[in-house]
Order: sequence, then structure tokens, then C-alpha cells
Amino acid sequence: MASEPVARAVAEEVGRWGSMKQTGVSLRYMMEFGSVPTDRNLLLSAQFLHKELPIRIARRALELDSLPFGLSAKPAILKAGGRMFSCWEMECEEDTCHSVRDWYMDSFRDIRYFPEVKNRDDELAFTQMIKMIKVRHNNVVPTMALGVQQLKNEQFSSRKLPPGFDEIHEFLDRFYMSRIGIRMLIGQHVALHDPEPEPGVIGLINTKLSPIQVAQIASEDARSICLREYGSAPDINIYGDPNFSFPYVASHLHLMLFELVKNSLRAVQEKYMNSDKDVPPVRIIVADGTEDVTIKVSDEGGGIRRSGLPRIFTYLYSTAKNLPDIEGPSEGVTMAGYGFGLPVSRLYARYFGGDLQIISMEGYGTDAYLHLSRLGDSEEPLP
Repeated sequence: MASEPVARAVAEEVGRWGSMKQTGVSLRYMMEFGSVPTDRNLLLSAQFLHKELPIRIARRALELDSLPFGLSAKPAILKAGGRMFSCWEMECEEDTCHSVRDWYMDSFRDIRYFPEVKNRDDELAFTQMIKMIKVRHNNVVPTMALGVQQLKNEQFSSRKLPPGFDEIHEFLDRFYMSRIGIRMLIGQHVALHDPEPEPGVIGLINTKLSPIQVAQIASEDARSICLREYGSAPDINIYGDPNFSFPYVASHLHLMLFELVKNSLRAVQEKYMNSDKDVPPVRIIVADGTEDVTIKVSDEGGGIRRSGLPRIFTYLYSTAKNLPDIEGPSEGVTMAGYGFGLPVSRLYARYFGGDLQIISMEGYGTDAYLHLSRLGDSEEPLP
């Protein structure tokens, strides 16, 4: 175990870096900078990340220490019962006692202890290191979801949100928006090293992304989950110009559409599963506007009660009737349950200047409007 002075010094450095100002970037800047991935540009990118990532990671580590309602001490968030040091200070196997806060502390240490990036060899080594950091944080979202679900089960038995819950919601919005930014910056830098990129693809950004094609793939993925859980799935009809394309991150759009389509399929399936009526299809409409690309996912699944609409973007709310067993074994993606899908999807939309709106007609169905900025000039929001 590391000495107390060492642990104190690390904590002080996290506090110092966590107070520094973050630097935002835009989709357009990422495209223009990455369009010529020369050794010099990659070196400049690595030098920027070497200074920027510790600031963002330190801010999240600090917040993880002081969450409201005792969320910081929930087993999924801090498995070791609130200790103030991380696993790298102990003689333990990787992943045997790591928690969300440990992952952030480890990543902060790895970047801060990495020497100054001065040449191509340094840049390549730095790229491998941040690539591993991205992998380390793969399970942050489900792990945080478990912690929030544990909190809900222990303290919030009623469907009414408790006084002060806004503090948790605001933290989680900041936390996940920051996570999106960190993973985008790392992913973009790593992807620029691809020796044979696809035509029109700059890092993670597809400059000629077809929303119709992404909608088709996301729909197939969502239908397969619905088929697995219910034995059948409603049809999905997609409308729009198949030749239309615009610059965007394919993985972000897939995540958002998959979530929206999955919700619609579940609503329709549960409404009509014991009915002899014809099952109406889920409809996806892609519209190409001057400022926005708007995608509407529309269903006739009965809608959401008006009293429930204010809660659908909070992290303790789910419309699922049977919540998943948070302590049981995971069998992959479920149709619903944790209440994180919609709020996280909205953050992905807002990351590059878009938004997500839900309009419900109780007794009939729901329309989800996904607005995506096609200008690419919006700077990422910095929590």
C-alpha cells in the first residue's frame, strides 16, 4: 500500500487539475484538423490531450467523492466502502476491486505520469496508453446505473422523486456529458491512426453518413432484441431520401436510434401482444433541414401518461413494468429497465448541438424527435 504522503500528494494534484479550465472543440474543428493526419498534427493532438484529459478526468474523480444521498458509497460506485485511495496503490489484481472512482484515479495517474510528448515515438506510446484508458472505462455507464438503482431500491420506494433529487440528476448529466467528451476525444485521436480509413471517414466522423442506413441497422438490432425477449416484433417502416448524407459520428447516431426504436418496439409489443388486432408498425422519418437533420421515431404503443412525461429524462425513472435484476448475471442488452437510455441519448444529441424531444398522446402513442445539428459549429458543452 502506498504511503499516506503519496496518497495525499495524488489527491492534491487531482484537486489542482480539477480546478483548471476545460477546452471545448466542435465537430467541424475535429473534421478539419483530422482531415490531414500528418505526424505533426497527430503530435499536436497528443500534446493537447496530454493537458486536457487530466483536467476532465480530475473533475469527475472529485465529484465521485461527494455525491448526494450517499450515492458515493453504493457498492457499484465505490466497492471498497469509501476508501480514499485507488487500487494502483495496493497489491491487488487488475479489476478485482476496482470501482468507478478507481478507474478515474488510475487514468488520471497514467496520463499525468506519462512524460511530455515530444516526438513520434512518444505520440505512438501515448496513443496506446489512452486507448487502454478508453477500454478501462467501458463499463462506467452500467456500473453507475447499478449504483443509482441500488440507491432507488434502498431509499426511494415511491414513484415520486425526493426533494433534492435534482442534485443527482445534474451530477449524472455532467458526468455522462463529460464521459461522452472524453471518449470522443480519445476515440478520434486513436482512429486517426487507422492506416486504411474508409472513404469519407475522418477518425470517428463519417463526412457522408447516411441516416437512413444507420436507421436500418439500428432497427435490425432493436428488432432482434425484441424477438429474443417476446418471440415476435413489430415491423419498422423507414421513410426518407436514401441518398442523403451529412457529417456525423455513426456510433453516436446508432446508439440514439437504437434506444428510441427499442422503446417504441417494446411499447407496441406489450400493447398488442394479447390482442387479435393488427400490430401497427413503428415509423422512422428522416427530414433534411437547413440547420438540422431531424429524425422522428413514431409508434402506436399507447403513449406515456402526462404525469410521467417530466420524469422520462431523469435517471431514476423507467416505464418498464419488470425491472432487470441488478445483482443477477447480465445476458446482454435488455429491452428496458435502468432508466438511463433516454437521458443519455439526449446528452449524445446535445453533445454536438442537437436535442431530443418526446411528445406523447396517451392512449395512442409516442413521437420522439431527434434533432441533429448539420452545421457542425456547435462547441461541445463542458460540464
